[in-house]
Amino acid sequence: MTLPVDFQFSQGSLQDYVDCPRRFQLRYVQRQAWPAVEAEPALENERYLQQGAAFHRLVHQHVLGIPAGRLSASVQDDDLRRWWRSYLESGPVDLPETRHPEVVLSAPLAGYRLLAQLDLVAIEPGRRAVIVDWKTSRRRPQRRWLADRLQTKVYPFLLVQAGAQLNGGQPLRPEQVGMVYWFADFPAEPERFVYEMARYEADRAYLESLIGEIVDVLGRGGDLPLTAQERRCRYCVYRSLCQRGVGAGRLDEHEDELAAEEGLDLAIDFEQIGEIEY
Repeated sequence: MTLPVDFQFSQGSLQDYVDCPRRFQLRYVQRQAWPAVEAEPALENERYLQQGAAFHRLVHQHVLGIPAGRLSASVQDDDLRRWWRSYLESGPVDLPETRHPEVVLSAPLAGYRLLAQLDLVAIEPGRRAVIVDWKTSRRRPQRRWLADRLQTKVYPFLLVQAGAQLNGGQPLRPEQVGMVYWFADFPAEPERFVYEMARYEADRAYLESLIGEIVDVLGRGGDLPLTAQERRCRYCVYRSLCQRGVGAGRLDEHEDELAAEEGLDLAIDFEQIGEIEY
């Protein structure tokens, strides 16, 4: 079993591999469809996913220049209205004025391509660039958990690798790049990460080794291993296929699960429940 030569890695696919190699294999290599819900109640989970997507669309449209009043008039959902008000009143501060929403970046890495779509890049050409990621999760993750996520490694790395077109044609230096997670339910508590050459080099080495490991393991044939952390399976659509249970975990228990995982310094893909990529 090998990856197609045109396979593109993303922070999501790499995070899936780190969380559960079998999930990576089923989702990205075999492209296995499986009729299971991620969390119960299913309708509430679906509504929450839709709310996250709707919030991202609102911010995207606002950054593109659509007046806030016009966008506000379109908001009917109470949670979405609260998030939107928090964004307008307490959005990220100290951002460069030139702003690019939904930026897609891609660069070659370890024989494949690494791809990402960034919610927002605010840039002062020649001086600094800030990546902003909008989060609508119900619980604010700890900094250590965020620091370990592939998103925190891939996004700044790719901006350095492939962000020259946003910087007047000049590559950005690692020390010119920063990243902010902004939480719609915790607008006064953003999490900021600075970048530097040592971090950039460490991220490159880690990402290259991770891709190399995936290629090597797949090349040996057979099924990739299941995660040893079975609690993760409660919120994975493939749990019954992998004989890790049938019923989905409850959405209202996710916060407690995440707290337990953070305490163990493990990585769970809770972004699939609280937010979808847009």
